[in-house]
Amino acid sequence: MAQQELTVALVGNPNSGKTSLFNALTGLNYKVSNFPGTTVEKKTGSTKLSAELTAQIIDLPGTYSLYPKSADELVTYELLRNKAETNFPDLVLFIADASNLKRNLLLLTQVADLGVPVILALNMVDIAERKGIYYDIDQLSKQLQIPVVAINARKRTGVTEVKAQLLQTHERNKVKYFSLDFLDQKFLEEISEYTDKKNHYAALQYAINAAQLISTKSKQIRSIFDRFQFDSRAFQEKEILQRYHLIDDAVRIARKQKTGSLAKSITQKVDKIVTHRIWGISIFLGLLFLVFQAIFSWSSIPMEWVEIGFVKSAEWVQTTLPEGVLNDLIVQGVLAGLSGVMVFLPQIIILFAFIAILEDVGYMARVGFIMDRIMRPFGMNGKSIVPLISGMACAVPSIMATRSIENKKEKLITILVTPLMSCSARLPVYTLLIAMLVPAEAKWGPFNLHGIVLMFMYLLGFAAALVSAFVFKFFIKAERKNFFLMELPGYKLPVVQNLLITLYDKGSAFVWGAGKIIVAVSVILWAFASFGPRNNMRAIDEHYAQLMQSDSAILFTTEELATQKSAAKLQASYAGEFGKWIEPVIKPLGFDWKIGIALLTSLAAREVFVGTMSTIYSVGGDVDDLDSIRAKMSSEKDPITGKPIFSIAAVLSLMVFYAFALQCMSTVSVVQTETKSWKWASIQFVYMTALAYLSSLLVFNVLG
Repeated sequence: MAQQELTVALVGNPNSGKTSLFNALTGLNYKVSNFPGTTVEKKTGSTKLSAELTAQIIDLPGTYSLYPKSADELVTYELLRNKAETNFPDLVLFIADASNLKRNLLLLTQVADLGVPVILALNMVDIAERKGIYYDIDQLSKQLQIPVVAINARKRTGVTEVKAQLLQTHERNKVKYFSLDFLDQKFLEEISEYTDKKNHYAALQYAINAAQLISTKSKQIRSIFDRFQFDSRAFQEKEILQRYHLIDDAVRIARKQKTGSLAKSITQKVDKIVTHRIWGISIFLGLLFLVFQAIFSWSSIPMEWVEIGFVKSAEWVQTTLPEGVLNDLIVQGVLAGLSGVMVFLPQIIILFAFIAILEDVGYMARVGFIMDRIMRPFGMNGKSIVPLISGMACAVPSIMATRSIENKKEKLITILVTPLMSCSARLPVYTLLIAMLVPAEAKWGPFNLHGIVLMFMYLLGFAAALVSAFVFKFFIKAERKNFFLMELPGYKLPVVQNLLITLYDKGSAFVWGAGKIIVAVSVILWAFASFGPRNNMRAIDEHYAQLMQSDSAILFTTEELATQKSAAKLQASYAGEFGKWIEPVIKPLGFDWKIGIALLTSLAAREVFVGTMSTIYSVGGDVDDLDSIRAKMSSEKDPITGKPIFSIAAVLSLMVFYAFALQCMSTVSVVQTETKSWKWASIQFVYMTALAYLSSLLVFNVLG
């Protein structure tokens, strides 16, 4: 029998457990892309329902109703209201938080009235019961006239029952909750005919949202509204009141006796501390301090394993392949560049893990609440803190996360300053430079000094983001005053399996995304650093051949002569020529031509800086571990002054430059997409580059 496929949309309010249920149903059998015409992330995965039937699950962004207020909510609305969509679902798997059931059911009734079969997965039943809230599942199913399954998505209980209902429900009749009988039937028929939708509620939904746009079609819709004196605001109020009346009755009948609410009282007591205006911020800073200590302390052993792996690989290639261009390309190009960044993967995984845990337990929403009063004077609100903190992982998804900010001014300001948050791509750069600045054994009491310096760099980025936002506040006009509304979800223990899936996603995205760029740049750089004008390279070969035969050769060891020859060839290479061409521009910052090459290549991705330095300092020599590269950089001298290139002033200058510079073309691209304008992407690139240059210039000249 031919394999059949059922398309299922996973719908629900934010913080209802959609991600946990999606992971439970699909495991790692999913892919991530974007919804057509948008930058909104789209997760689709499959699960077997029977030998003949597979369910294709589409994880839709969380929303509270079918009246969208953000780009994420608009995607959910657009997919559900249009049967012409390629991915229009055969049925909706609606997940609801049992402890906030009334609020969740508003969206469920709206979705059902669009004409799509619905199954209700009642999640977090255990949390509801700890609050003294109990439901008769059979009675709730009877009242709502749809299948209801009690689940615990985090513990993966009830998933088998959900699959069984998916198998049974896809051919069931649809339920209808909201009556449009009070509206003129001619009006409904005209709207349905104009929008080409047989379902009157779907047609009206489309018309109400389309009427807010500026287009010829919306003008025609508004003219129909005017002729029939249809008031969309009054309609929405009547609809919501009628739906909640129905929901209240269904929930009241299905709800069992309510007892004490121990969990609620504990949550309230904890919230009094973590959302306190003083203690809350102190706890937040303490957690950040713990994160940065862990990044250095916990990652040291796995980093050593990665280093050893690359060293052994390089040695194997050197001894297995014959000497020549291919050997040099693999060892000094691919492995040298890639090892310079992959060694930092353990630190990046630790950073992602902490952010994922804070989000999973419900703490990040509290951070938004306590930070709202701090963000307001800078033209942002509490919701801005989530993209900003997520920016410590990566600016690209963080900028996309600003869609939850309804006010356009606050959203734009958040987009413009988010890249100033030190992302994980800067982490390899900071780690390399901090190790040159601070001895590995340096302590401040019981704390690792590396972690303290790293935390300072992250706080520096946050301070720069606030100052920049304050300036932008006076130049970007507000369309309307906005009010801060954020749901505080209940506290939950992280689910290890979900956490591992998240880390796998983030880690593989870094390895395959950044890795491809790093390898490509490293190979190109190796070629430019290994070859140069033929006459120049031949002259160097002849000079050192003569030197080896002369009496002066006894003054140097063979290794010293080889190192001198490699340095001379690097300086005469195409990369060296280009580096010296841009050196006058960066010299005031304390940078030489080699650093200039790294600055240029890291425009592709910031983390390429380390791979570039690894490639430059291994060309013509052996590829050792990262300590060897640091040692070579530390011993580098200015040929004119004889002073170290990487002095304290120069290293700090370089760290500040990378803290502020927008060296990530992916970020530029996503800003253009989100703002729908190259104007703001260009402004962001220019102001961040200027800020980086001037700050670096100030640091070097004050400390140099």
